Amino acid sequence: MGKCSDTGMFACTATIAADRKTKQLCKRLQPRQIALVDHADVDEMAAHSLLEANVQAVINLSPFMTGTYPAEGASRLLEAGIPMYEVVGGHSSLVEELDGKRAAVSGDALLVHTDGQWRPVASVRAVTADEIAARRKEADDRLDDVLAAFIDNTLQFAEREKELFLHPLRKLPLVTRMANRHVVVVVRGRHYREDLRMLSSYIRECQPVLIAVDGGADALMECGYTPDLIVGDMDSISDRALCCGAEVVVHAFPDGSAPGRERVEALGLPYHLLPAPGTSEDVAMLLAYEEQAQLIVTIGSHSNMIDFLEKGRKGMASTLLVRTKIGPKLIDAKGVSQLYQPRWSWNWWALMIAATLVPVAAALAINPVARHAVQMWWMQWRSWAF
Repeated sequence: MGKCSDTGMFACTATIAADRKTKQLCKRLQPRQIALVDHADVDEMAAHSLLEANVQAVINLSPFMTGTYPAEGASRLLEAGIPMYEVVGGHSSLVEELDGKRAAVSGDALLVHTDGQWRPVASVRAVTADEIAARRKEADDRLDDVLAAFIDNTLQFAEREKELFLHPLRKLPLVTRMANRHVVVVVRGRHYREDLRMLSSYIRECQPVLIAVDGGADALMECGYTPDLIVGDMDSISDRALCCGAEVVVHAFPDGSAPGRERVEALGLPYHLLPAPGTSEDVAMLLAYEEQAQLIVTIGSHSNMIDFLEKGRKGMASTLLVRTKIGPKLIDAKGVSQLYQPRWSWNWWALMIAATLVPVAAALAINPVARHAVQMWWMQWRSWAF
């Protein structure tokens, strides 16, 4: 391939951080790096994670939006002004080849710096707002067909799996007690930060058991809380959160295999192994239910078609079955922050200022030293003013 030495026309130049799983990549992304992913239909949470990492640009081996369903990630990145490029013609090996390399985008070429030269390694094309809008319209037009297939798949798997959910989970010797208590199950889903802030008074006053599902532990710690229990396959949680002192339940497949067990053991943490069907958030809710929780509140949970399509699932059988079983005790607080946003008014400000001045005035009235100081200040001010 050819060489390029003129850097004046480069659209962006930085070190590439590459991974096939965006959530894994975001754990190690450094500010102003170029993110190289292989992520069709980038979801909103992935986009938020990339923005939080302060990426310079995102290069995708797959379409940012295929038009299958209205994924929101591409729109979020465009709104933030992040340049987006799609690699033309596959090149699946680029993830391994370019991770940690210095790269640049020039026109329709992706170049890498080796042996003192810029060498093109793939063709790319910039993704535009008009293109994403066209794909969004395509997704909206076919949404009814996608929904029909999603419902059919959900009901088919629900019929096959219902017996698994009728039986109780394996009994675990948990230290965390949930009987007759409120339990909050936190998933790192859409609007989780805002919802946690809205429920801060409830959490402070009721002191519920806090169950984190994988990365939900990081979400809780970001908001100043420490989880009591962590449930999941441990693929999206940080080591810091995993070692926070919470009791750990590793979610295993029904056959007992558990990819997350190796990581927990490598950190030297005690854990419980819980084989169960369904998603980890389903298991967390079932666990709280079977431990006789009085009320189960979910934050950031996945509960609709778009949520599950973004997770790569074609149906939501386990979630349907679990929510049907525990329904009377379940409150889904996802999106509660979007329901009402309190507004500050001049009346509120006046009340706050008055509430601040009352104890100050009281202290001045009963303290002779403070009273004398105020009198001296008043006399001095009058001498300046007149």
